[in-house]
Amino acid sequence: MRLRRLRLALAPLALAAGIAACGGDDSSSSGAITVFAAASLTDSFNELGAAFEDAHPDVTVTFNFGASSALVTQIGEGAPADVFASADEANMTKLTDAGGNGADPVVFAHNELQIIVAEGNPENIRSVKDLADPNLLVVNAAPQVPIGAYAQQVFDKAGIAVTPVSLEENVKAVVTKVVSGEADAGIVYATDVEAAAPTADGVEIPDELNVIATYPITVVKDSADAATAAAFVDFVTGADGQAILARYGFAPK
Repeated sequence: MRLRRLRLALAPLALAAGIAACGGDDSSSSGAITVFAAASLTDSFNELGAAFEDAHPDVTVTFNFGASSALVTQIGEGAPADVFASADEANMTKLTDAGGNGADPVVFAHNELQIIVAEGNPENIRSVKDLADPNLLVVNAAPQVPIGAYAQQVFDKAGIAVTPVSLEENVKAVVTKVVSGEADAGIVYATDVEAAAPTADGVEIPDELNVIATYPITVVKDSADAATAAAFVDFVTGADGQAILARYGFAPK
């Protein structure tokens, strides 16, 4: 199923219950929160955070962007975080299995994958199977990173073995390697290809080989300001947040 036909699988009752449990109240939010968010959310969440601050003048939002796998490890080690937004459900499950969530996670976005190539596609890459060419410099993320795991699923579906020239720490690093000319191609999120334009192009992956990325979000159990954190989650899943995410290519609510 293509991204444009997806609909978010939000759990409104769980969200409402979680926000109520944390004492979330949009109208009275104040203070400061730190949001740990997947690297692929960098541009959209920066705008979303600014919009949230505009709606709540007494609130300051600070972001820590990185691979979801690294972020959940940091939270588990005691890093101060109020909200966790993951690029996959597996790393969110790591948080919930450890009891690190303060509310039930809810899905707020979906993404799909594309092959990223340099502007003009100089290597004439047309399909996923082309990435098995040993003469191509293909870069991927580490297997514990969501985009690395998603890419391997694509390779498995295509029945190919791809040997990357490097394993990067997050999806933005994959983009950088291709844009800088250090690699010929990599698999990233469609939103990352869009963000990299015009310095990069994307090669579509057909439905039967593609993987849809699911993004869940939750309040962190040890949040220092659970009410404001819950209000931020509410904003992300609400109409204003969904409109911002849609502008960056994520599936709208």
